[in-house]
Formats: sequence, structure tokens, C-alpha cells
Amino acid sequence: MSALPKHAAAVRTPAVDEAVQAPHATPRARARTSAATDARHAALVLLGTGVVGGTLLRLLATPAAAGLHLVGIANSRVQHANPRGLVPLQAARLLEGASAVRDDDALVAALAASGAAQRIVVDATAADAVAARHADWLARGLHVVSANKAVLGGTYAAFHDLRRAGATGNAVYGDAATVGAGLPVLSTLRRLRDCGDRLIALEGVFSGTLSWLFNHYDGSRPFSHLVREARTLGYSEPDPRIDLAGTDVARKLLILARSAGHAIDADEVSIESLVPEALRGVDVATFLTRLGEFDATLEARRAAAAAKGCVLRYLARIDDDGAARVGLAEVEPTHPAARLAGTDNLFALTTTRYRAQPLVISGPGAGPEVTAQALLGDLLAIRGRVAHA
Repeated sequence: MSALPKHAAAVRTPAVDEAVQAPHATPRARARTSAATDARHAALVLLGTGVVGGTLLRLLATPAAAGLHLVGIANSRVQHANPRGLVPLQAARLLEGASAVRDDDALVAALAASGAAQRIVVDATAADAVAARHADWLARGLHVVSANKAVLGGTYAAFHDLRRAGATGNAVYGDAATVGAGLPVLSTLRRLRDCGDRLIALEGVFSGTLSWLFNHYDGSRPFSHLVREARTLGYSEPDPRIDLAGTDVARKLLILARSAGHAIDADEVSIESLVPEALRGVDVATFLTRLGEFDATLEARRAAAAAKGCVLRYLARIDDDGAARVGLAEVEPTHPAARLAGTDNLFALTTTRYRAQPLVISGPGAGPEVTAQALLGDLLAIRGRVAHA
């Protein structure tokens, strides 16, 4: 995503937008939007209307989201805002004819004009340019709920600035959707640390795509065939190299390690990319066509593991001394990762109190429904601050 435009039309502030009060809008929908100025409620703007953002909009229309009021929505180009509120199920369509150029400051102004006690920016993008603004929003007292890993899994300096900004603005940073699509791994790590427990090792499978590939890779089909199938099924990115490079897994490992108290920087993670060097600079079609040239290399590794009674898994691991690695590993049949299915993620935590047997968290680690639900969970936690204020 390119840098965001700095110029934009002013935020629209009519009593209620015509689209919000369309004849087919239900009385309940109108009541939800007119309540946006109630100081007991939380107002939010949503950045990103892709698969995850679109799913979150549907969740915002359910009874579970009562007290959460959408006042702005934006994609990478345009936006629509109304401090009085937007109907979630109609909001995405408002962008189709929107003339207001994307301007984050104008969206923040809509939050301020809403009168809500809690004001939240939701980042459902993967854009570095959006993540770069998280610290500024926090410092200004805006809560941020994010599925974007760019800052949490970036440099340690940026991570530290983010935490300091949250403290300065007395604002919450909701990050449950950044790792494991809402599996309770981050919250578990923090609770263990708060209780005085100490992480000795963390190991797991953090990518749904790589989980699926190696759960199915038994030598009956070449690895390149599985990569193409994963792409067809929608389990991988359109350019599978984004998954195969291991950088996304490394970001998740950094987020987890830092939550456990390790001051580790991005360049300290050893990453084994599964993308052959000769195919890193070619176009996607060429990559998919030529990937079969390297099947023999990976098959030799699989066969060597099988000769020892092991299977290959793409693991992330951090040890007690902070040594962090992401890459292929041979695991025995008794290892939790050897028993995964589908696109499941796995997190095995060995601590001073879970030393004899690690605490294992596993389940769906990808998908718009569970990711959007993780965002909603963080939103509800922030809304709860109103009730307890």
C-alpha cells in the first residue's frame, strides 16, 4: 500500500446521512446509529474493508456488539464518516460512491465529534503506512484494535514506542487478532507472566498455510503440487511466496516473544525461507511454473526425516536465552505439531510451572470469522471500560 494521501474533503456532519436513513433501514438500525452520541457508548472507525473488515461489519450488526457504534469507514482510497453513526451492513456500500479522499485525521475528527466516552481506531489492513500511525493515535488517547502485525512484529524500537504511547495516552492496544486469529495465546502468556511464571521455551506452528502444506506432505505428491492446490483453495496468498518466505511467521514469533518479556529485535530471528533463491525475483506465474524444479530438494529432506520416523513441520521457536528461529524441523510422532490437521495453529509453552509437560494451545489460526471475532473481543473489552468508569 502506498503512502496515504494527505489531502481530503472535510468530514460530512449532517444530522444523519441519507444512506443511513434509507427507507429500507430498520427502526432498530436507526436507533443504533442515533445512539452514537451517547457518552456511555464506544465509537469506532474501521480501516480496511477486505475479507476481515467485511466480516467485522457483519459482527457489528449483531446483538453482541450493542454499545459499539461505527462512525467512519475507509479503504485505501476513499472514506465515509458521520459522527451520528453508520449502519454496519450498509457502510461498505457507502464507499462505492464516496468522494472524500482517504484522510485519517478526518476520520479521527469524526470520533471526537461523536461524543462517545471511548474512541477506537480499528486497523483491519496489513499496511505499514497505517500501522505507522498506531503510536500517534494511542498518544492522543485513542484506543487501537488491530489485526496488523507491522508494528508489534517490526523493530523493537517501534514496539517500545507503541507501548510508551499507550501509557502516555492511557489508551488500550487490542492485539488479539495479530497472532493465532484470536486463539488465547497472547492473553495466556501475559497472565502467566503476571502470575510470576517464566517462559522457558515457546514452539509451534504459526501459519495456517504452512500447517496445511506439511500436514499433507507425505511424499505421495510433489510439494509444488500442494502449493498450487493451497493457492486454488484459498489457503495461501495469491503469491504463495508471501507464506513460504517465513517472514509472517517470524513477525508472530516476535510478538509472542516480546509479550513474554524478551527484548528481541527483528534481525535476531533466524528465518529459513522455503522460496528457492532463483525464484525470489520472478513473477508469480513463473514461480508457480518453475517451483517443481526444486521438488527433489525438499523430497530428500522429507525422506530423511521419514527414515528416522519423523515428519517435517515448519516451526517457530524461541528459547530461554532469547534464541529465535523459524524454519523446517523434523518432529517425532509424539510431538504436538505432528498431530495437527488442516490449517490449525499450535503454540506449546514450556514455563517454570509447565515444565514437565508444555501448555498447548491449538485450533484454527486463520480465517476471517475467527480473526474478526478477535477484533470484536478487543472492542468489547474497551467498551467495558465505559461500564466500569
